Amino acid sequence: MKGDNQVIDQLNKLLAGELTAIDQYFIHSRMYENWGFHKLYERIHHEVQDEMGHADALIKRILFLEGRPELSVREPLHVGDNVPEMLKNDLALELNVVTALREVIAYCETVRDYQTREILTVMLKDTEDDHTYWLEQQLGMIEKIGLQNYLQSQI
Repeated sequence: MKGDNQVIDQLNKLLAGELTAIDQYFIHSRMYENWGFHKLYERIHHEVQDEMGHADALIKRILFLEGRPELSVREPLHVGDNVPEMLKNDLALELNVVTALREVIAYCETVRDYQTREILTVMLKDTEDDHTYWLEQQLGMIEKIGLQNYLQSQI
């Protein structure tokens, strides 16, 4: 089924964001593991898997719409030097994804591509209710209990 070219372009931009998230989460998870923060490693490693699922859904939809997935495009990585910076950078990445998803969902409405909208709505819910919320929680915990107590809880 030949899809709207702008929808395909927008899906490829979303795909670049998901691939960037995979890369950023991957390096952060390995840094956490190297530093001995096993709970953070496990959670962020899980996020890599979630982002791969999002990328897979986008790739499948682009192909269904007879487009070509652009797997070589990424946004700049923002690798942190310490745990709070890493969490803040990951949160900024997720908030950008939320904004982009909302914009593409709105465009899909205008061209009556309700199936793409539904796929993106599921991704938005996952991004807002899981990824973004968890990152905000972690930063809030650091603020409430202090960095050293937080880090100790992540061993």
